[in-house]
Amino acid sequence: MYQSLSQSAADFFASAQPEAHRIFHGRGQLFEGLEHLSVDWYSPVVLITTYEEIDDIEKLTEAIIQHDTHSQIESVMLQYRKRRGTPTQCLYKNPINHCIVVENGLKYEVQPGVNQNAGLFLDMRPLRHWLSQNSNGKNVLNLFAYTCSLSVAALASGARQVVNVDMSKPSINWGSRNHALNDQDPRTVKLVAHNLFRAWGKIKQFGRYDTILIDPPTRQRGSFDVEKNYGTVLKKLQSLAADKADIIATVNSPYLTDDFLINQFARHAPQCRFRKMMPGSEEFPDKFPERAIKIYHFSAR
Repeated sequence: MYQSLSQSAADFFASAQPEAHRIFHGRGQLFEGLEHLSVDWYSPVVLITTYEEIDDIEKLTEAIIQHDTHSQIESVMLQYRKRRGTPTQCLYKNPINHCIVVENGLKYEVQPGVNQNAGLFLDMRPLRHWLSQNSNGKNVLNLFAYTCSLSVAALASGARQVVNVDMSKPSINWGSRNHALNDQDPRTVKLVAHNLFRAWGKIKQFGRYDTILIDPPTRQRGSFDVEKNYGTVLKKLQSLAADKADIIATVNSPYLTDDFLINQFARHAPQCRFRKMMPGSEEFPDKFPERAIKIYHFSAR
């Protein structure tokens, strides 16, 4: 049953793996019978996420650890997404719920299995890479910042300033730690722990922005719904974006088509020009790519 997972683990652990990475993306529906599984590597932790109950835990564990030829795995954790409270079970060695991982030479704090998200969205790797090459001297606005991984990448590229906005104070504090992990000057980092729709005045205080990142959750109870509220955010771009600003906007809903954001921009921010769809991560192959995360690149006129 776990042959394809075992092969992915064998290929992955055949060499030293210092960077965070998705090992197996069953959720892309390309592996029959394993559509409920995802496996991530947050060195030294393997985090398995399941959306169904697992009957053969020993076989699942063995499919991965048998390939640990370089003795890199110190913990295997299994998180049940469909159980109340999304509990996590340790399958191998000792539980590790906190570690520092590396991606593209940058450090990030992750907490595998503590909450639904470990703190670093691996499918956003291509965007972090883009920011690490296109942020020199820029003033960057990071909306729905979560743990600020995007602004960490931007500052590493020489951004002049990053402004992180998220309604979750714990997430913003986490993001502050990520900036500190990379020895980034705190004077260049602004942290706004407020509901976005009540923070526009404060956001405008930090000037017009050369890069605006809009990476919202599909739904955030009591705060944001991608179908209802995206347009409200886009209406603010006129007063936030500098001339020729890069605007990166994402949609992470399998139910919204590729033209959803194109139409939203046309209606609410017609001054912005669509440039391209940015590539998704190769780690996340999907039978239906239109249902995967979509990253759009616009520019302000």
